[in-house]
Amino acid sequence: MGLRGIHLSILTMRKLSYIILCLIVLAGCTDSEKQLIRKAEKIHKSILTIDTHCDTPINLMRSDFDPGKRNDLGCVDFPRMKEGGLDAEFFAVFIGQGPRDDSSYIKAHNRALSIFEAIYKSVKNNSEMAEVAFYSDDAYRIKKGNKIAVFIGVENGYPVGKDISRIRQYYELGARYITLCHSKNNDICDSSTDPAGPEHNGLSRFGEEVVKEMNRLGMLVDVSHISDEAFYDVLKVTKVPVIASHSSCRALCENPRNLSDDMLLALKDNGGVIQICILSNYIKPPEANPELDSAINVIKRKYGDPSQLDEKQKAQLLNEMRAARKKYEKLATVKDAVNHIDHVVQVIGIDHVGIGTDFDGGGGIEGCRSVAEMKNITVELLRRGYSKKDIEKIWSGNFMRVLRKAEEYAGRR
Repeated sequence: MGLRGIHLSILTMRKLSYIILCLIVLAGCTDSEKQLIRKAEKIHKSILTIDTHCDTPINLMRSDFDPGKRNDLGCVDFPRMKEGGLDAEFFAVFIGQGPRDDSSYIKAHNRALSIFEAIYKSVKNNSEMAEVAFYSDDAYRIKKGNKIAVFIGVENGYPVGKDISRIRQYYELGARYITLCHSKNNDICDSSTDPAGPEHNGLSRFGEEVVKEMNRLGMLVDVSHISDEAFYDVLKVTKVPVIASHSSCRALCENPRNLSDDMLLALKDNGGVIQICILSNYIKPPEANPELDSAINVIKRKYGDPSQLDEKQKAQLLNEMRAARKKYEKLATVKDAVNHIDHVVQVIGIDHVGIGTDFDGGGGIEGCRSVAEMKNITVELLRRGYSKKDIEKIWSGNFMRVLRKAEEYAGRR
């Protein structure tokens, strides 16, 4: 072999060595990722995992939706919860804000009762897979029985109207928190997003009585959606820690639905917990998206006023909205969401943060579009060096501590 041949052989060997090295590195990365996934799966088997807010009861109101089967519709069902390693879910009895008169209050109350009924019916029809949970200890017992725990929360105090006795009625039906308002002001407090601006400058007099009654019963006060002034008023009135069932950090995403750092510090002093919401616009400032805007506007024009639609039409509207978003939206990622967890930990510590997805109410990000992908959040937490103890606090420990405090104050433990 001449010098030219020897030189070519050396070059060939170097190329082969480089290729082999690259393959080793890639294999190592793959193995490392597989190890993180296996570790996440192991952790999910040994701890309680809970999501504190989903709007899946919207789907339960449909006769053709069975949460006991794996569905293409929506983000939450029991098989996908098992797949994603999620043990417990808060199903929201959500009532959108409407007129504030006696007949409308009765209508909203009756609507709430029908949603409670749909939740119980769905769980009863899948009793081999799920069970309604009423107290913190129930969740651990239900997990040991290899079932899913279904908690209930009420999103928006609107169906309470001006009748404080309804709070006890909802509690006895299983509700363990009430989100005091939604996107508009009500008789309890001001909303963070009402275009009309503040009405009560925070919590109303009636709202103060609502908070006291919730404390007395052992029901958590949920400060998601409420105005900043209402948030601070609640902290002055409540005798127990509060929750933000599905909110994120304003420092990372400027949105009135998110909590500022000052609010986080006040939440820490209260002993409460913020459950990070994985609705993309609360995680990362939205980018301009004319294609999605155009598609949404076409759908809105097609259906008109949502309040005038029947249940079938509302379901069709939601399906078309979801399809448009899935096709065109530019979502935040799991990494973006865990940045919010990191931020809370940096500002107020590991004991005051959890997860409340808002699935089926707009929640869902790249890498975690449904409950089937919940372990991806744990994988990212592991990647950033969070310990199993930390991860357990985030997934359930912090929230359950607050729930127990409410139960203890009410003498229910």
